[in-house]
Amino acid sequence: MSDSTPSPISAEENSPSVENPEIAADRGAQARQLLGMKGAQSGETSIWKIRLQLMKPITWIPLIWGVVCGAASSGHYNWTPENFLIAAACMLMSGPLLAGYTQTLNDFYDREIDAINEPYRPIPSGVISIPQVVTQILVLLLAGVGVAYGLDQWAGHTFPTITVLALGGSFLSYIYSAPPLKLKQNGWLGNYALGASYIALPWWAGQALFGELTPVIVVLTLFYSLAGLGIAVVNDFKSVEGDRQLGLKSLPVMFGIDRAAWICVLMIDIFQAGIAAYLLAIHQNLYAVILILLIIPQITFQDMYFLRNPLENDVKYQASAQPFLVLGMLVAGLALGHAGG
Repeated sequence: MSDSTPSPISAEENSPSVENPEIAADRGAQARQLLGMKGAQSGETSIWKIRLQLMKPITWIPLIWGVVCGAASSGHYNWTPENFLIAAACMLMSGPLLAGYTQTLNDFYDREIDAINEPYRPIPSGVISIPQVVTQILVLLLAGVGVAYGLDQWAGHTFPTITVLALGGSFLSYIYSAPPLKLKQNGWLGNYALGASYIALPWWAGQALFGELTPVIVVLTLFYSLAGLGIAVVNDFKSVEGDRQLGLKSLPVMFGIDRAAWICVLMIDIFQAGIAAYLLAIHQNLYAVILILLIIPQITFQDMYFLRNPLENDVKYQASAQPFLVLGMLVAGLALGHAGG
């Protein structure tokens, strides 16, 4: 054979368009691990990447978005560099700092459950020590409250509204995860607390930062949080076996997989439709129609993925359907801002 003839192996190695499937899969696993997603296998050795995994960046998105919705519903947000930076600081407080605190705290108190359901998580796998986890919890909490206090000073609040929201949300996170209350032991109460934390609290922070936190906004966002309860239920399907063994009364444990899946999707759709009805009542008709149109593809994906197999399709469902929920939140925020809050 001529020396000038390239072998199949060398030709493949020299092709820039071909990537080893094992390398691609490994990169995907690393990304899932850093984001804190379900099924992210352990293997990381960098302590900072492990700390980031504990904070579950994938969960920051709805809280950051909640701040955007609150700023929109205030009716007073203007696109200036100062306002943009202040809004970014509020997102930092709600997402990386306080949501990171919540997720790290939850992993700390869930280490026994995770040893059953997800033994590859950082704490049960032993890649990070308990003192290191406790330090991370305290640093994130203090940083989040500190940023909240700075935002109150910028807004000129005589009453430190955002600081109180940060402290209240942090306390809610604690009693959600920690004994003796451990709200997550009760499927209804725990999931509503989670839904309110992801929708109402960051919305209130954005509203208070650029406008006034009114009783109407408080009631509407607490109502909207009932849709968030449905979103929170989705996370219970991945841990149903461990919850059952440890006696936690999640909705999939109490009602079974199929009934809990229906409860989940109905909570999401019905309470979004309720918000659309309210927008019609205050004559924000265009926004109400847009919100209803966003619910339609959401229902389609619920049927395609979640209702057929919630255990296997939970992540796929969240990726396909939940963007319509969060867009609907922004539509509602814009409508309320247009109506004067």
